[in-house]
Amino acid sequence: MPTINIKLEIWRQEDSISDGIFESYNLNDISTDMSFLEMLDVLNEELTHKNLEPVAFDHDCREGICGTCGAVVNGIAHGPEPGTTLCQLHMRHFKNGETIVVEPFRSRAFKVQRDLVIDRSSLDRIIQSGGYVSVNTGGTPEGNSIPIPSQTSELAMDAAACIGCGACIASCPNGSAMLFTSAKISQLALLPQGQPERKERAQNMVRTMDLERFGNCTNEKECEAVCPKNISIRNIARLNREYLKGILTGL
Repeated sequence: MPTINIKLEIWRQEDSISDGIFESYNLNDISTDMSFLEMLDVLNEELTHKNLEPVAFDHDCREGICGTCGAVVNGIAHGPEPGTTLCQLHMRHFKNGETIVVEPFRSRAFKVQRDLVIDRSSLDRIIQSGGYVSVNTGGTPEGNSIPIPSQTSELAMDAAACIGCGACIASCPNGSAMLFTSAKISQLALLPQGQPERKERAQNMVRTMDLERFGNCTNEKECEAVCPKNISIRNIARLNREYLKGILTGL
């Protein structure tokens, strides 16, 4: 089984009010079949055996679904492989003897809690302000009762692929949450089920986004480049249209 030796430069920060620093660690005989998070597990096991504090990092499903994991690896959110979350990134994409710099997602709206762990609750509040639909309670509705053109459903599904990891925000020079917000708006605005709140949805979510101190979009496209689910910036254009429609209809 191929193995590599690497040097890690990892951001260590005790808590949200402390100053952080990069600390260096050498790891030998790391299997190239390991995922990036499994490599961090190996590091933490070594640190624990030395009675040192392990590196704190977020993770959950480790299947690229939940959006919990995320860090900036060598200056790129989620690492060098496009369309890949940090938990899906494998060590075979790094070279023997390479120095790998790992730091948390950085944004004014993402406070670092500890090491690589950040507070993403600002994204939850954007969702709470408009990322929902009104439905009657009761039995499960028939799936085919509302016909939807296949092209429309595909566009909605593409937007719904967003896992809310925050990589787009960490990569944007303005710290903008427009790609995330536009994906959540698009997936509902395109479907009949999302029409009852359509006019106020964009305004409420954009208002919350501004209150959370996210920046605005200036079409840098860094967000689209690092998105692990390949969300298109065309959704941002749809967000702008939805926002203007809300204003022009008097909401």
